[in-house]
Amino acid sequence: LQTMSGNEDDWLALKPQEPSPSQCCGSGCKPCIYDVYEKELAQWERAKAKQDKSLLMEKKEQSNNSELNPDTFTAFNISSVEQLTEDTYQYKFELPGNSSLRLSLGQHIVLRGMVNGLEVQRAYTPISPGNAEGYFEVLVKCYEAGLMSQYIKTWKKGDMIFWRGPFGGFPYRPNKHGELLMLASGTGLTPMLPILHSITDDEEDETFVTLVGCFRTFDKIYLKPLLQDLARYWNIRIFYVLSQETSVERLPWSYQENTYTGRLNEDLMKTIVNSCRRKPFVLICGSSAFNEDMSRYLKAAGIEENSCFAF
Repeated sequence: LQTMSGNEDDWLALKPQEPSPSQCCGSGCKPCIYDVYEKELAQWERAKAKQDKSLLMEKKEQSNNSELNPDTFTAFNISSVEQLTEDTYQYKFELPGNSSLRLSLGQHIVLRGMVNGLEVQRAYTPISPGNAEGYFEVLVKCYEAGLMSQYIKTWKKGDMIFWRGPFGGFPYRPNKHGELLMLASGTGLTPMLPILHSITDDEEDETFVTLVGCFRTFDKIYLKPLLQDLARYWNIRIFYVLSQETSVERLPWSYQENTYTGRLNEDLMKTIVNSCRRKPFVLICGSSAFNEDMSRYLKAAGIEENSCFAF
């Protein structure tokens, strides 16, 4: 009997742990962390019934081939860390050889972090072009009280970080829409960038883009040099809405004519929609409160729900 209970303990130690609610990023991933758990649990139950631990080995091999995978977490090495604003960082990760993540547009990947022994998961959208070779880049805003932020703040060059994916995405096709109106709040800019890159990289794609970036202050605008470069393309316009600036006078002159102060409200939305060169299809990314406000203002500006997509 003694050996049996020892064996029982062995099996219990191998049993997959049920995810806690903090591990689910809530982004509707397929498969979700809970789907992965159900699959691993079923695998464990089969192995235990047959008393054959080798049946548990297949999932272990999967994560060593350093390719992104939706079911298992894979480790990627941080090759550089750059602080963009007081609370926002840009991290560059190495990909083996000249491989690329091969993300379709606006897809996100899920990060696994360990904080005080708790596993936490969050979704982030890489800002590097989907076909970038040998690396990918992620923009992260750290929050004072955020569990994941506490973990991310410890990252340094050379650390191995676990990701899985890709998930979600916006099914973009060149020239499908006459004009894209992108409404982004803060790091909501991230899913817009790969789409912008794909339009500017494709000479055949003549889609107009109006990007509206909402930030608190001028200093909080991320990736200014990149945005300035994109705004030089004939088909791309970029506006900034700065909620805590009181006047555009103190901004560099190159920003004055395309910057609004205060909040993006219903009137400003109508002005922006009316200035679009064609009837826009709208992409929205921000907090849930931002997304709800934008949907309401767009409706007032005559844009139907089926002409909107929220990340």
